[in-house]
Amino acid sequence: MRATRWKPSSHQSGMKTSSIEVHNLVKRYGEIEAVRGIDLEVQQGEIFGFLGPNGAGKSTTISILATLLKPTSGSASVAGLNVEEDPGGVRARIGLVFQDPSLDDQLTARENLEFHAYLYGLSSSIRRERIDEALAMVELTDRASSPVKTYSGGMKRRLEIARGVLHYPQVLFLDEPTLGLDPQTRARIWEYLHGLRRREAITIFMTTHYMDEAEFCDRIAIIDHGSIVALGTPDQLKAQVGGDIVTVTTDNNAVAAEEIRQMFELEPHVADGALRMEVEDGASFLPLLLRKLSIPVSTVSLSRPSLDTVFIKLTGRTIREEEAGNLDHLRSMASRWGGRRR
Repeated sequence: MRATRWKPSSHQSGMKTSSIEVHNLVKRYGEIEAVRGIDLEVQQGEIFGFLGPNGAGKSTTISILATLLKPTSGSASVAGLNVEEDPGGVRARIGLVFQDPSLDDQLTARENLEFHAYLYGLSSSIRRERIDEALAMVELTDRASSPVKTYSGGMKRRLEIARGVLHYPQVLFLDEPTLGLDPQTRARIWEYLHGLRRREAITIFMTTHYMDEAEFCDRIAIIDHGSIVALGTPDQLKAQVGGDIVTVTTDNNAVAAEEIRQMFELEPHVADGALRMEVEDGASFLPLLLRKLSIPVSTVSLSRPSLDTVFIKLTGRTIREEEAGNLDHLRSMASRWGGRRR
């Protein structure tokens, strides 16, 4: 399902200092247009979510913002610097935390942070202070001298976040910051991120496949087919759906969907083997649906709109965790970039 391309309204500019500005951004690969004229503004100190299905253009956009790709046309600035005119200045002002581990398992936590501090040119006089502060922030002080290979997945994630903020970036890019972690560790990491935002006024630009995690964002942009199709606070996006969400699975979803179209003039969305429908009054609709369908119903549920519902309505798809590998090329490029720094 294609939705109308979103353009920013005039009242959204000039409210605060912008950390990220994107104007008519386009990226083409031959005849393929991965990014189609995106306009975007992220305010200083904002937690901004960037959501999209596989191939939507979010990875390409983030790669451009992180100076790892050059746009075909349009402009983008991060921390007040043009990404094409001053890529080195942009890199010095951003932090990157990738989905997959990128730590050296043979080194200790402190040695990993020492190496990162050296790459970013932190002087020896402030290096130890920053490292001690970062380790304390993620509650790893007592394990600072342990090899990273002895760490749990949650501990490694916390260390990577500490590394990403060690040089006090103005903008922090997070690719799936808590993917695969248990709920308790996810909640703890978000406590760190919110605390960091409060203390340092850092801007956080993140992607996630956890829709409950997206609720932590101040605003969210949904991108599909290279264009932003919706932008707003979580509540604003959910208000676009309205009504109740009815989800059913049947012995034959294709036949059931056709019957629903004919009898109720609704268009079910097919997602994860189920049919989802948006109705005004789910409590009244469900008994009628169960009576009239000729296909046996296996499961049924009734819920209020969620961000996942919004995503399905706008893109016709659900976000799948398997899509989280989209930034592999970004990681390899970032590794080469890091190797060029002193």
